[in-house]
Formats: sequence, C-alpha cells, structure tokens
Amino acid sequence: MKILIVEDEAGIVQFLKQGLEEEGYEISTALDGLLGFELFKKESFDLILLDWMLPKMNGLELCKAIRIKDKTIPIIFLTAKDTIQETIEGLKSGANDYIKKPFSFDELLERIKIHFRNQDENEVLTLGTIEINVGLHQVLTDGNIAALTQREFELLYYLIKNKGKVCTRTQIIEDVWDIHFDYDTGVIDVFMNSIRKKLNLKKEDDYIKTIRGIGYIANEIL
Repeated sequence: MKILIVEDEAGIVQFLKQGLEEEGYEISTALDGLLGFELFKKESFDLILLDWMLPKMNGLELCKAIRIKDKTIPIIFLTAKDTIQETIEGLKSGANDYIKKPFSFDELLERIKIHFRNQDENEVLTLGTIEINVGLHQVLTDGNIAALTQREFELLYYLIKNKGKVCTRTQIIEDVWDIHFDYDTGVIDVFMNSIRKKLNLKKEDDYIKTIRGIGYIANEIL
C-alpha cells in the first residue's frame, strides 16, 4: 500500500515515514501543498495523510483539489486545529477522518488499517473478462463464478492489483506467501496452472503472461 504524507514539519514527516515503512507501507512525502498535489497527479496512492496549515497550498485547498480528481481515496487530516467548527470544515472539504495533534502513532496506524479494510471491502478489480469482487471474495470470468482456493484468489488478486507491472517470483513469494527466505518458487507455477484451468483461459484470451525466468505480468494488451 502506498501512502502520501503532506506535512511541512520535517520532524513529523520523518517520524511518520519511519514508523509506517516499518509497518510495510510505501511512503512518499511532500513538505508543501503544491508539491503534494503534483505527486498525487503523477503517482497512484492508496491513502493520504494531510496537514492543514501548509505553505503554497493549504490542506483544505489540497483536499478539495484531490476530491475533484478522486472521490474515493481515503484522506486523513493530521492537524492542531481542534475546534468543532474546524473539524466540520475539514470533513466537508472531503476528508474521511480527522486526528488532532499531538496524536498516538498506534491510534493513527489503527485508523489507517480501518480505512484500508473499508476500501478493500468495496474493491472490484477487472482484467479483461475476469472480475474480482474483494468484499464478496468472488471471481467471475465471462460472468461465471470460478471456484478458486484462498491461495489462488490471493495470487490472482495480487497480479491484477499490479496490472501492467512485472511481478517477480521473489516478490510473489514474499507478498502472497509471506515467505522471506530461500524457497522453491516453482510452487507459483502450480497455482497459476490451476488458476488458468479454473478461469478457462485460452492462449488467445490469457491476460496473465509468464515472463520466463522472472515472473508474471497481468495485462489486457494481448
């Protein structure tokens, strides 16, 4: 998961970046609102942590600008603004949550996890004729339900979530199997063969390509 932190206090940025990276998140940072908006437009993020009092473009302006382009990405305000009216103003600008400074890192972490869970429950991914409904834990191909095992579901979800990117065998073993030591990655091929059979994928509509000696890529460009 990728998180964008837009905060002008360098100490807070470093504290959050280090803590969240230790939890396995990929972090990008911006020290002013304008740079934060430019990063948002260039990259894909899963959640944004946003200060209110920012140089060049304040948090309210940035939140509203982001909402014009993306209605769903979770935005959490981190701010010393603490009146009821200010809280309401922040939420009306499009924020999903509001945490007052100083805050507990553990509380922030739990809030982030809750937003990711809520996001996942509503997530639907597609790859050609394949559709994954995360909330229902259901895979459809040409409108028909495919009976995948839990591990097959996780592997297919991972590849489609990273659509257009080459996923190496090492990445797959670490991220899907949660194995971080030398391991026979040939097991991935066994699962992929099973997924292809269950989805009834033929060569002309196989959207998941094997990159020999490297890994796999899910792509709608055949």
